[in-house]
Amino acid sequence: MTSSQRPQYILALDGGTTSSRAIVFDHGGNVVARAQKEFPQIFPRPGLVEHDAQDIWSTQLGVAQEAIASARLRASDIAAIGITNQRETVVVWDRATGQPIHNAVVWQDRRTAGLCDTLRAEGKEALFQQKTGLILDAYFSGTKVAWILDHVEGARGRAERGELAFGTVDSWLVYNLTGGELHITDASNASRTLLYNIHTGEWDDELLGILNVPRAVLPEVRSSSEVYGETAPGLLGAQIPIAGIAGDQMAATFGQVCLERGMAKNTYGTGCFMLMNTEQEAVPSRNRLLTTVAWQLDGKRTYALEGSVFVAGAVVQWLRDGLGIIRSSEEVETLATGVPDSGGVYLVPAFVGLGAPYWDPYARGTIVGMTRGTTAAHIARAALEAVAFQSAELLEAMQKDSGVTLKELRVDGGASTNDLMMQFQADLLGVPVVRPRITETTALGAAYLAGLAVGFWQDQAELRAMWQEDRRFEPQMQADERAARMRRWKKAVERSRDWEDAEG
Repeated sequence: MTSSQRPQYILALDGGTTSSRAIVFDHGGNVVARAQKEFPQIFPRPGLVEHDAQDIWSTQLGVAQEAIASARLRASDIAAIGITNQRETVVVWDRATGQPIHNAVVWQDRRTAGLCDTLRAEGKEALFQQKTGLILDAYFSGTKVAWILDHVEGARGRAERGELAFGTVDSWLVYNLTGGELHITDASNASRTLLYNIHTGEWDDELLGILNVPRAVLPEVRSSSEVYGETAPGLLGAQIPIAGIAGDQMAATFGQVCLERGMAKNTYGTGCFMLMNTEQEAVPSRNRLLTTVAWQLDGKRTYALEGSVFVAGAVVQWLRDGLGIIRSSEEVETLATGVPDSGGVYLVPAFVGLGAPYWDPYARGTIVGMTRGTTAAHIARAALEAVAFQSAELLEAMQKDSGVTLKELRVDGGASTNDLMMQFQADLLGVPVVRPRITETTALGAAYLAGLAVGFWQDQAELRAMWQEDRRFEPQMQADERAARMRRWKKAVERSRDWEDAEG
């Protein structure tokens, strides 16, 4: 390629929870090259999860270089970089040296649960939900920042003097990619901090005061698609524009081209994350879902309702590693298809409590409806059906909150390749479940956001035209049967709830 030709590729960086990934996409949205590197998980004690922020940066830079090299490209062939990331993980670093002052505190970390309980007891939950769209939970970033400032010697004073910077993983990566030039985040990541008012699009002084986080540490909030700056000389071989940022689930929603109100996607990974686009309306949830910024383009915020299921693909790992009834995850579908149905067995995988719409940390895993005739195949089938039941409950809550009736559900993530589960999902929802040809939707969404900013793709209409279906699962179950199954499922969930005492 000569230097006079336009760059033909977009590089997406995906800063995940267990690994850093980099994917090169061509103009058709096809994967040209990918690289991935895991980094260590740090567990100081039960319930605490940390990462070394330098590990996040070094692995992300390494896979970026590797992906470009394995595609046999030069940095000058890359039109722009898009970034997507694990959303609520927190890094605090020294502005002068770029050195983190503590390990990154990961979204899964529960160390601030007590602080959240205190704030709830003080009657603050309604204020936080109204302004941020979130519930008061240790999952989100704000209480983690406060914890670091309170537990690292001298940190609070340094933060107030403007010597420290806080950011989620996107901010940390951009800061390092630009050689310390930029301290920014995008609206989708800001909306997960408990510090950002999703209605005004600003950091909120009242919430900052309650959590005791100085404004001086905060990044500037930018759109999800604009040219923020360029990579520092010497990192990748040429300076590349950084032009897109979105949290992982929002990026996946954009990658699935769920661009109109009422379009929804579900990602079937370790857990499940379902997002429904509500366009310019931040729909308040009466059913314990989250109201979140999906992305901000051209100064306009698009909102979504989000529900999360804590255990989805992880239930298949449990069948393999805990029960030992399958040798590999791929075997579960074969075993489950050995019976026509679950034989009345319901498995509620509340191994770590229940997520939306219950938010019950004291629920525990339960299997009900077993008889002498129950076999391993029935339990395997009940496990797959449990993922679909949990997702159906999320969608039920979303439709109640938004008043929108879903036309189809777009799906991605590892477990979306399981045809039996996807068919059952369509049956329970009563709408088609559609799997796309390109399932790397998280990285693709980041690529799309970056590509739009630099004119690599012209507009959203071009993205819609590129989205291609791999398989469509049409519902086959009768409405009365569906209602009966959901009723039994909810009865099983009640059996699992409030099992542990609050003291643990």
